[in-house]
Amino acid sequence: MAILVTGGAGYIGSVTIECLLAKGERVVVLDDLARGHRAALPAGIPLYQGKTGDRELVARITSEHDLESCIHFAALIEVGESVLDPAKYFENNVGHGISLIGELIRAGVRRFVFSSTAAVYGDPEQVPIAEPSRKWPKNPYGWSKLFVERILESYDTAYGMKFVALRYFNAAGATERCGEDHRPESHLIPNVLAAALGRQQAIRVFGNSYPTPDGTPIRDYIHVVDLANAHVRALDYLRSGGQSDYLNLGTGNGYSVLEVIECARQVSGRSISVKIEPPRAGDPVRLIADPSRAKAVLGWQPTMSDLPSIVRAAWDWRIRHPNGYTAS
Repeated sequence: MAILVTGGAGYIGSVTIECLLAKGERVVVLDDLARGHRAALPAGIPLYQGKTGDRELVARITSEHDLESCIHFAALIEVGESVLDPAKYFENNVGHGISLIGELIRAGVRRFVFSSTAAVYGDPEQVPIAEPSRKWPKNPYGWSKLFVERILESYDTAYGMKFVALRYFNAAGATERCGEDHRPESHLIPNVLAAALGRQQAIRVFGNSYPTPDGTPIRDYIHVVDLANAHVRALDYLRSGGQSDYLNLGTGNGYSVLEVIECARQVSGRSISVKIEPPRAGDPVRLIADPSRAKAVLGWQPTMSDLPSIVRAAWDWRIRHPNGYTAS
């Protein structure tokens, strides 16, 4: 039997596939390659290029492969873009998600690991953030993920679709083969490293008057390998009869934007210029996870997620792949 990985050619999806293959799992990938990279996938893995909302394509996959579960990464993820074009996010993340889940249920698949986000919390009432905290996203991206969580809850009750929604905080880092290569890139660490390499003149810092020690937003960064391992553990948990759940994936520690930039200076040995710009709409002040439930339910423990290790892994990958997955 095989695992369907949607968005498997993307950043976290490709690293999770590495972990699944290391366990001897069979994997089938569905990705439209609009923002993923074929080069991120190992040779020989079945790849279906298309949308998760294409019911005929999903039905074809379920007919050609004996699927036992799905890990669903495929989504649009840019907060700023979601504010400017919310319809795009609701149609893609929610509408296509409904079509995908419906076809999986029709085919008898009843295990689903969902790539959710800390953005479902919005500005938290308490930090660190635990799973029962109020969910009130500040942007359409966060709402799109929360809507799918609620859909999954209803589908569990009605159809027995067991799921784990993994609400991760800030994914970063790389493996030797797979790294972060979004186009355009909006995430902090790869942009900081691009500035260190001289690919951009300065790193843009959106706001320096937040109520934090240095005035810049604080985030909980987690190594992409630790994230991937949590997905594998979530799947094993469902296979063992685990009930549907929502789990935070983070470290419980937060770093400001300026702290990340300083860490990148130390790791790279390069100077990095900073340009302060106005705050972005939809950016919460502080997002730090309480990961204790994921540790208890999955037996999961982040082992690679100290900030210097994350930045070093991302820097090493970027040095090996200065143009990302593009050959030249």
